[in-house]
Amino acid sequence: MNTLRRLPLLTFVSCLFAVSAFAADEVVQRAADHARSHPAGEAPASFVAADYHGDLRDLPIGVFDSGVGGLTVFEAIKTFDGFNNATGQPGADGVPDFVHERFVYLGDQANMPYGNYPAVQKTDFLRELILKDAAFLLGRRYWRAPGDAAPALDKPAVKAIVIACNTATAFGLEDIRAAAQAWGVPVITVGVVEAGARGYAESRGESAGSIAVFATVATCASQAYPTAITRVLGEKSPAVWQRGSVTLAAAIEGEPSVKQTIPEIVDYEIRGLLDERLKAGSASAALDSVMLGCTHYPLVEQEIVDALAKWRDYTTADGTKPYAALVTDGKIHVVDPAKWTAQDLWRSLAQAGLLRPATGTAPAGGDQFYISVANPQWPGVKLDADGGLDRAYKYGRTAGDLSREDTVVVPLTPARLPTSSAKLVRERLPATWASLTAAAR
Repeated sequence: MNTLRRLPLLTFVSCLFAVSAFAADEVVQRAADHARSHPAGEAPASFVAADYHGDLRDLPIGVFDSGVGGLTVFEAIKTFDGFNNATGQPGADGVPDFVHERFVYLGDQANMPYGNYPAVQKTDFLRELILKDAAFLLGRRYWRAPGDAAPALDKPAVKAIVIACNTATAFGLEDIRAAAQAWGVPVITVGVVEAGARGYAESRGESAGSIAVFATVATCASQAYPTAITRVLGEKSPAVWQRGSVTLAAAIEGEPSVKQTIPEIVDYEIRGLLDERLKAGSASAALDSVMLGCTHYPLVEQEIVDALAKWRDYTTADGTKPYAALVTDGKIHVVDPAKWTAQDLWRSLAQAGLLRPATGTAPAGGDQFYISVANPQWPGVKLDADGGLDRAYKYGRTAGDLSREDTVVVPLTPARLPTSSAKLVRERLPATWASLTAAAR
């Protein structure tokens, strides 16, 4: 791109991987040491460092989430058209900006939802899961099918990592950057939280209302979005309301243990948020914006907007409307961090000179999709009736064993998606569905 200055690699690496607060942290150090001790990439959470020598532009872009919710971010990236492909200048040209790129997607569904680990004091284990996700994308190792005698070692490395999971961004973004620095790997890392905060700042217009962040319990507890929004907007930052759901992401994933329907859960969470504001007696402005702070939630955006309207207009038997002053009677501004993440990714790759050249041909190999599943052959693993990890076992694990393989990563096909998730992807994420079905052929 003739309008963009290509940064020297060493300059890029030193700028991107400034020493983080987690640089000497035990969890990060353990992951860094483990990967370095397996330079052939034959072990879990390891990769081949030699894959990061030379020109990296032809490598794919990695995207990971705790499940299939991150496919909403994948869709946003695949369809993003914010720049002119010929000049690199801002402005749509009718051609998706990543049309010359290929992708590797990982959904760690066997270990989801990530948002529940901090609630049971397993934050270090969650951070370890996130670092293992990153190492998987960097590496070559996966299983062609559960129960195979040995893993395959032919997955491509990636030149960038998109953390499509809000909880993983909140708890693991700096960890991944610190680990990449320790590994000496020049990989770009982009997270959805910062992108969402910047997107809200750019799109809110003259809004003076409050914003509600709907996310997992862990993302809300981390204060990631209020912190990021305040960092971006400063004195102009609005009141930020938060509501974390324990079950909504799992319900969208089709988790059998969740018995309520998606509309029932959304309705419950919206009323819960409004009841909290009533009890707080807050004098903050009425809610006029919503941050979809979990990658699963764009799939139920309309249900969230409809529930807000329902409870705003709710009338009690005595004719009062207890929630009317809490929600704007105008249009709710919905912020989906996914499209802003796509923008951040494009800018980061362009500035580093890592966009794949526009050769006029589609990238060889196409997109690849992977998902984690429980590994019944692992010693001591406990499964539930549906073949997933038993809940007590899942949340009883502790950090410290990066060779643990009670879950294995296998190719994601439409058949491996829960029925409800497959329907949502097929109907609401058409570019992703087309790519996923093509990869399965």
